[in-house]
Amino acid sequence: MSVNSISLVGRAGRDPEVKYFESGSIVANFTLAVNRRSRNEEPDWFNLEIWGRQAQVAADYVRKGSLLGITGSLKLDQWKDKNTGDNKSKPVIRVDRLELLGSKRDTMSNGTNNNQNPEDIPF
Repeated sequence: MSVNSISLVGRAGRDPEVKYFESGSIVANFTLAVNRRSRNEEPDWFNLEIWGRQAQVAADYVRKGSLLGITGSLKLDQWKDKNTGDNKSKPVIRVDRLELLGSKRDTMSNGTNNNQNPEDIPF
């Protein structure tokens, strides 16, 4: 039996970077800062990758500082550096479920007041 499941709650480190493909697919990438138990410690940072309908929700409603809950799985992106030819890699969380945890006031203060209730967002 193998399990690859991650659940995190944290704040978006930046606005999502969104890419639309000719095929109709959409992907959103951004970082998530998750605080440690002790306030004296630096937060852990995670790279997130979201596809499809959830990516569109992220594009429309997630802004830097948004409080989010995510579930997903860990994957390792690998590539060859164009300049040096070295093999590179970075861990990425492939998000299956995105939950907006902030209040309506948080959403409005982040400049995303587009006359739609965050509670009305379809998941």
